[in-house]
This record gives sequence, C-alpha cells and structure tokens, in this order.
Amino acid sequence: MLTVIGFSVHDTIVVFDRIRENLGRMRGVSFETVVNHSILQTLDRSINTVLTVLFTLAALTLFGGITIRHFVVTLFVGIISGMYSSIFNAAAVLVVWENDEIGRFFRRVFGGRRAAAA
Repeated sequence: MLTVIGFSVHDTIVVFDRIRENLGRMRGVSFETVVNHSILQTLDRSINTVLTVLFTLAALTLFGGITIRHFVVTLFVGIISGMYSSIFNAAAVLVVWENDEIGRFFRRVFGGRRAAAA
C-alpha cells in the first residue's frame, strides 16, 4: 500500500512542480492551458517510469514464486491506478480548486436551500 501511494504521490509532485514552473514562464495564459501543457510535458516521463515498473512486475509474476504472485498482481493494479489518478485526477482537482468551482457548487446547492427556507 505504501509503495503504491508513494509512487502516486511522486508522480503528482512531478506534475504539480511542472505546473508551478510553467506558471512563471507562461504569463497571461489561462490556468487550464498551463495545466494541460504541463501534463503533456510530463506524460512521456510518467508513462516510461510506469512501464519500467510494470515490466519488472510482469517478470516477477512470470518468474517469481507462487507466494509472491498475489502481492505482485496487487502492485500491478495499484501502480496503474496510481498513475491514472496522479496524472488525470489530481490535475483536474487542482483546476477545479483554482477556479473555485467547488465553492460555487456548494453555494449553489446549499445557498438556494437557505433562501427557499427563509
């Protein structure tokens, strides 16, 4: 569990660091465009890293013992889901957070109920 979380957090940090660097370079560009550009820049690196780990895990699954097979398959699934969440979900949540869309959602949902009750 810690391996998968660590791998996912590391990928998220790499993407967020690239976003931070590109915010300084791409002044005057919308935040969504900067995030998209940053994801595209780090996508090759992230995919190569994950593929290297997955090839290693595949070798362990094929040539390792039966006692380690369930652990390796669990890591396999965890690494894939961690890569997906760190690249696609974390960046989308950052854009939603930066645009204050969460606050607008809660104000729309709960603000309308308070006004109707009063």
